[in-house]
Amino acid sequence: MNILCTGGAGYIGSMLVPALLEDHNKVTVIDTFMYRQTSLNYWCAHKDLTIVKGDVRDWRVMKKYVDVADVVIPLAALVGAPLCAANPDAAKATNYSAIANLAAQIEGTKKIIIMPITNSGYGIGEVGKECTEETPLRPISLYGITKVNAENSLWKCCRDNAISLRLATVFGMSPRMRLDLLVNDFTMRACRDRCVTLFEANFKRNYIHVRDVVRAFLFAIDNFKTMKGQAYNVGLSDANLSKLELCERIKMHVPNFVFHEAAVGEDPDKRNYLVSNEKIEKAGFRPAFSLDDGIRELIKGFSYLNDSRYRNV
Repeated sequence: MNILCTGGAGYIGSMLVPALLEDHNKVTVIDTFMYRQTSLNYWCAHKDLTIVKGDVRDWRVMKKYVDVADVVIPLAALVGAPLCAANPDAAKATNYSAIANLAAQIEGTKKIIIMPITNSGYGIGEVGKECTEETPLRPISLYGITKVNAENSLWKCCRDNAISLRLATVFGMSPRMRLDLLVNDFTMRACRDRCVTLFEANFKRNYIHVRDVVRAFLFAIDNFKTMKGQAYNVGLSDANLSKLELCERIKMHVPNFVFHEAAVGEDPDKRNYLVSNEKIEKAGFRPAFSLDDGIRELIKGFSYLNDSRYRNV
């Protein structure tokens, strides 16, 4: 198939694009390369890869490649609450308006969209109750709001063309690394500083390995007919963990890691929820990489990796 992957040089994209190529697809990447990524260098020799330096907000750039695509995976976004808060206009235009325009353009066609949506759209969940795909979305950050609005634009224009993957907090090594994701960040602090101070340590969220995110996209493409028109949570069912519990897990791998709860102060990220991944598991998808797998590979990576460009903010 012809697959258009926007943001294909990013944290997820630089893992997904090689997998799509190895699955014998023709892949076009559109990316601004705003972080000076070199994550696709190795793949430039591949005859079925096209790379375009461009902005998804510019339909003059997008139209040519959308017209010939069988599948569109719109990864391009300003990702994370801090980055969106610092750049609100760009966040709204990239995360929502560009997706709404894309949805309108493919309405009435046979093109497929596999859309990544953050499960932070659940905002603050009910104590002891897992959020399912039927749980009302109540995002509390601009990032969450723009992604939820993007999902709604798909359902409005082209529900039968789309699948929404509501991704848990992603972790693991990638060619375009991110150090500002929670598991990655805490593991790096454990390796480098041997300590971390926790604010609102009992706030919970769900987690998923970046390699399993890639597998989920491939699964959605392969099973589009049975999954279309629906949203699916994508996370580890055994990893609905608080920040304190996450640190305890990391300490199992880094014994001299010390962490404590701050008596005062608060976390600007107020997300706190449990997530059920039963729906996608019943569809046949099972994660292959555990939280412990990810922590072990991150420890190996942080033995040599040290670069501030790997943070979104």
